[in-house]
Amino acid sequence: MPAQTNDPLIALLKERGLIDDLQLEEVMEEHTRSGKLIGTILADFGIMDTETQLQIIAEYLGTEVVDLREVEFKPETLKTIPASSARMYQCLPLEDYGSTLKVALADPMNPSIADELAYVIRKEIQPVVADPAQIQAAIEKHYSTDDEGFEDVLKQLGADADIAKEAAELEKAEDVTSNLADMADAAPIVRFVNVVLYQAIQDRASDIHFEPFEDEFKIRYRVDGALYEMAPPPKYLAMPVISRIKVVANLDIAERRLPQDGRISMMIAGKEIDLRVSTLPTRFGESVVLRVLDRSAAMLDLEALGFPDFVHDFVVKTIEQPNGIFIVTGPTGCGKTTTLYACLRRVNTIDVKVLTAEDPVEYDLEGIMQVAVHEATGMTFGKALRAFLRQDPDIIMVGEMRDLETAQIAVQASLTGHFVLSTLHTNDAPGAVTRMVDMGVEPFLASSTLLGVLAQRLVRTICK
Repeated sequence: MPAQTNDPLIALLKERGLIDDLQLEEVMEEHTRSGKLIGTILADFGIMDTETQLQIIAEYLGTEVVDLREVEFKPETLKTIPASSARMYQCLPLEDYGSTLKVALADPMNPSIADELAYVIRKEIQPVVADPAQIQAAIEKHYSTDDEGFEDVLKQLGADADIAKEAAELEKAEDVTSNLADMADAAPIVRFVNVVLYQAIQDRASDIHFEPFEDEFKIRYRVDGALYEMAPPPKYLAMPVISRIKVVANLDIAERRLPQDGRISMMIAGKEIDLRVSTLPTRFGESVVLRVLDRSAAMLDLEALGFPDFVHDFVVKTIEQPNGIFIVTGPTGCGKTTTLYACLRRVNTIDVKVLTAEDPVEYDLEGIMQVAVHEATGMTFGKALRAFLRQDPDIIMVGEMRDLETAQIAVQASLTGHFVLSTLHTNDAPGAVTRMVDMGVEPFLASSTLLGVLAQRLVRTICK
């Protein structure tokens, strides 16, 4: 079965018969594994060189291909797009016609980029096609690295009296919803959020924290397990910035008294990034945490996880059993899901039916049926598991054993010839047995179904 893709370039090549199913599968596997752009992979694999790709895209969009090595960039034209936006959207202004701007885009087939850019710079965009490598090189050359970073955008926002005044009025207003939506879409706020996200991705952050306090608004990144604080923005930016994130994540901006969860998928500096969004109402406003999901982590093999040999051999032997329960345990954010995904990729063959129940589904795994659990709508782990048993599965993954119902159905499933993988929150491997018994699972059932428990931690890597 050919790999499914919603990438517009691949869809265009497939429509024109310029790529076959086998090539498509190879390209998509490499894209998922490395996160590289589709165009780069096509060129690397010798399927189609960059020049031909650019010509096909330009012809499809009814525009032209521009060789940036022959363009003379004017300083006043370059100023029409701020450095942060040029880096974020991987674009370069070529010609300013007043209300319209001719722009070279690294990803011209993504309509949302041109739309967002037009919104930020308040001009209509006339897109042209150029080699992404040339665009990247020209950005590095014409926009100096210290130009328009986080601090610069912060300075401009601090000096923006209109934003401060609007934010102050917002605090006093009775019905803030419509004003909040307008302010969340204000160009300076959009630019600020983009710079924060861009900087976080550049610094390899795993989480981004937006925290409103009584007198300040903090932004912190978690890099290699430790939190680092950014220069704090003015307190009045808390509401518009958090509303902007909620707008992008399709959350209800009017609801500020209940926690909400959402997702953001966007292109940042030429990379496809997934962010998991969690909001929490606090005394001084909503606290928001974005978890940066690295797609390449979902494609890791067991061998790449850094297990000692005896642990690796034990895990492989365990997950190849026909039935029983295998549990991965450890603190939040220690990579339990990544380990389970690596196990699933190992056992996911054409003759095996695999079902997963996750809250939420973090990454899409090819060839595996994944079900999202929503406690609010009544779709619990227990309900999903009961339905699974009628779907003729061989292997079941349960995101987390939270209660007796889930644990009992998992035990029942393993006794009726299914292999079950799951996670538990305990401090060590022996604690998993105690936890199951504590939840109410009969000790004789736990001993006859539990094949193995893997306790893991993430250790900080030593800098080379």
